[in-house]
Amino acid sequence: MKYLKFLLIGILFGIILTKSEVISWYRIYEMFKFDAFHMYGIIGTAVLLSMLLMFLFKKGIIKDVNGNLITVKPKKKGNFRALTGGVIFGLGWALAGACPGPIFALIGNGVYAIIIVLFGALLGALVHGVISEKLPR
Repeated sequence: MKYLKFLLIGILFGIILTKSEVISWYRIYEMFKFDAFHMYGIIGTAVLLSMLLMFLFKKGIIKDVNGNLITVKPKKKGNFRALTGGVIFGLGWALAGACPGPIFALIGNGVYAIIIVLFGALLGALVHGVISEKLPR
């Protein structure tokens, strides 16, 4: 019962992803071909919302579910890891036609072939967890 609100938020998130067509392979294909603004508009809105939320976290206006301040650690110098991870993420997104967020919404919509992508994402997370200490900083 304690986690019911998180389940409901997840269901709402899946509905929003479905209704906004973010889970549509065609929309993702359009984005990577630079044929439509639809996905860029959604991603841009998410970036702006994230910027606003980070500002509110840092000012202490928004707190966690227990009422504690949310602390944001300063970024580490160097962009190699972020750039490498972004390239791998983008390649996977382009090949699979789905980023990790909509995987469960796609399964909920009956696109069961995406289970292969889910296993790939879980395998990638496992491999990263095993080798993360050996990766360049």
